[in-house]
Amino acid sequence: MGPVIGYVPGVFDLFHVGHLNLLRQARDLCDLLVAGVVTDELCESAKGVRPFVPLAERIAIVDALAVVDATYAEGDPDRRIAHRDVGFHRLFKGDDWIGTPRAARLEQQLDGLGVEIVYLPYTAHTSSTQLRRAIDLSAGGVA
Repeated sequence: MGPVIGYVPGVFDLFHVGHLNLLRQARDLCDLLVAGVVTDELCESAKGVRPFVPLAERIAIVDALAVVDATYAEGDPDRRIAHRDVGFHRLFKGDDWIGTPRAARLEQQLDGLGVEIVYLPYTAHTSSTQLRRAIDLSAGGVA
């Protein structure tokens, strides 16, 4: 077997230490790390919000990190498409996914492809959702 390719999908909007922690931890568990940066359209359809930072800028930010070997613009919710394009052996998600319907769908999608799903410690004290709420409140909006 060749190098172990790891894959970390995410929006990576309002890049913060939680993103960095996840990428660093994933990097320690693979030979090559690919960050799957979710497109604006997929984020909007999946989460109901459009990212603050446009896709090209989010890719540039994540791609500049030394722990990331490559980036991939993920535009389909079916991770089998990303697997076909990237060829990853391990997919990394935060452990806040454990036991959720999203995790069950992910595990079902990748079943039979030889992909190991690894849940890593989630940085609970910060998230893009929390940052978005703080920005909305400081701008006089309603969270």
